[in-house]
Amino acid sequence: MSSTTQSWTTCTRTMGGHRVQQPPVELVQAYRELVGQQRFHWTEHHRLIRRLGSGGQGVVYLSQRRGADGFTLPVAVKIFSPEGFPDARSYREAMTRIAHIGARVAQIQQDNLIDVHNFIDRHHVRLMEMEWIDGYDLKRLLTNQMLQRARQRVSQRRWEYLNNVIVTAGPQQPRLKPGIAIAVLRECLAALAALHREGIVHGDLKPSNIMLKRTGNAKVIDTGSAFDLEESSRPRTFTPLYAAPELLEGADGTPRSDLCSLGYVLVEMLSGASPFAPDMSLRELLEAKRRLVQRLPELLPQEVVCNELLMHICRGFVAADPACRFPSAEAADLLDRGAASFQRQLVKGDLASEYENEIRLWLEELD
Repeated sequence: MSSTTQSWTTCTRTMGGHRVQQPPVELVQAYRELVGQQRFHWTEHHRLIRRLGSGGQGVVYLSQRRGADGFTLPVAVKIFSPEGFPDARSYREAMTRIAHIGARVAQIQQDNLIDVHNFIDRHHVRLMEMEWIDGYDLKRLLTNQMLQRARQRVSQRRWEYLNNVIVTAGPQQPRLKPGIAIAVLRECLAALAALHREGIVHGDLKPSNIMLKRTGNAKVIDTGSAFDLEESSRPRTFTPLYAAPELLEGADGTPRSDLCSLGYVLVEMLSGASPFAPDMSLRELLEAKRRLVQRLPELLPQEVVCNELLMHICRGFVAADPACRFPSAEAADLLDRGAASFQRQLVKGDLASEYENEIRLWLEELD
């Protein structure tokens, strides 16, 4: 039988009146000293479990952070490589900038933006500890192998539903149905809006930096290329295939550059093909980006082309001239002819769905 304790001035007793044994004096003293200290520190223990990805800045691992009494927590750890830096000083300066941005991102606490936990120095090599996201990034998810996996694991009736509502075959890779693609887009816009309000540009939006969680939510990850708008002009790291044309021409990135990169991802989600060939020269890539608005009708499927609102949304992201794009992430979502308007159009036409739940069920079927 459980008992309730009450604390009186002289001693602690149970409801039955029995005196409770006093706590250990040494532990109580240690507790009071700890609470009274202005600062303290401890050592974190990590065990690398598996590699999650790699890029120009380094490598990311799924790690297990271990605490006391058997507590463990899965986290992602990005280890920044010093390769590519001319000397140790350049590496330290770059890491200082990334740490400052990471600290600001950690305070934003927006649900569609990755959480940053810590920035660590280990033998002068820097590591960023972040939340581990259980799910798939768009680059991995939108492959023919993943579509085939779904086909093998679901019934014929479910397969037809997937193709009509969620995902279907495209010319190069699977393409998302418009309702799902816009649902993912809107959550990415929420993350970007939160970043931009703090004066931070993500700088490297691409399919591998957008994850779909098993909860059905989208998450923008990897702020290693992010920078403060107020910073003086510095060399930027970005992925040319998804970079806005002004970045390829040497101009500074802006929030509208982020929108352009997200627009390229949107076109890829809707069309089932990258809008640009990976083997293009810089001049060819720039020309293709300048002409993309004109090429949209030939790239996108008919169900997208015939919807003027959806075409207007695509053009508002990928226009070569930044002044012709949506003015902000919030505007891209909430303007009269923005992404939210398309979802309202689906609702009025009785074509809407519970998109987060649809994504959640789809990802479950891939396991």
